[in-house]
Amino acid sequence: MLLNNAQFRKVKKLTGQAIGDFKLIESGDRIAVAVSGGKDSYALLHILNQLRRRAPVQFELIAVNVDAGFPDYRKDVLENYLRGCGFQVHMETTNCSRIIAEKLRPGSSYCAFCARLRRGVLYTVADRLGCNKIALGHHLDDFIETLLLNQFYVGTLAAMSPKLLADNKRHMLIRPLVYVEESEIIKLACQNEFPIIDCGCPMMGQEDQKRQRMKRLISDLHKENRYLKRSMIRSLSNVQPRHLLDLEMIRLMEVQNQES
Repeated sequence: MLLNNAQFRKVKKLTGQAIGDFKLIESGDRIAVAVSGGKDSYALLHILNQLRRRAPVQFELIAVNVDAGFPDYRKDVLENYLRGCGFQVHMETTNCSRIIAEKLRPGSSYCAFCARLRRGVLYTVADRLGCNKIALGHHLDDFIETLLLNQFYVGTLAAMSPKLLADNKRHMLIRPLVYVEESEIIKLACQNEFPIIDCGCPMMGQEDQKRQRMKRLISDLHKENRYLKRSMIRSLSNVQPRHLLDLEMIRLMEVQNQES
């Protein structure tokens, strides 16, 4: 393991900055870290574990894996690795794959339905384990791709939030990798030889074409402007409501002007 090299320290610094900026972790937190076997979740778990050792506050981490039930998913590789690293681990087996096959409506997104089911399982497991927070491995690229997807295909000005109260009102979702570009995680994963596995989904590579188009668009623009991604992520915390077509905000401003 090379978990003290320059690349690791770079990612750890950016993650620590996000945790501080958005107050993602507090004393006494018990955090379920969603670990799928992909590069992002491996990086997140290792970074949080290193930060925990020197953090000014005490918090706990539990690596939680949700097996959707696809037959080719090599969760044994993931579990052996995590336990070998000394992490506290919970492996949850589900029948999500069968539910998807039975309940997915024609024209609906396979991946989106699967993600909703697995997120619901995460909430249930977090309750069972006594975790008040759930850490997800979404990185900077995920945030700006989601921003463009919502603008292009949904008609909303929205991305992700680094800190969000879950729908069940009991758990806080946190995304500590918000400042970390995907390319930095790829370097980290390669240097540390994370045993990456895929989810075994039969639809692997057949969906999410819109997100792939956003990736290509951002990549092309990034070649012209290497600060593009940083500029886009900063824009999410530099919102100018007066210059948007928000009718409610415009009416509020008119009322305030009249009162003054």
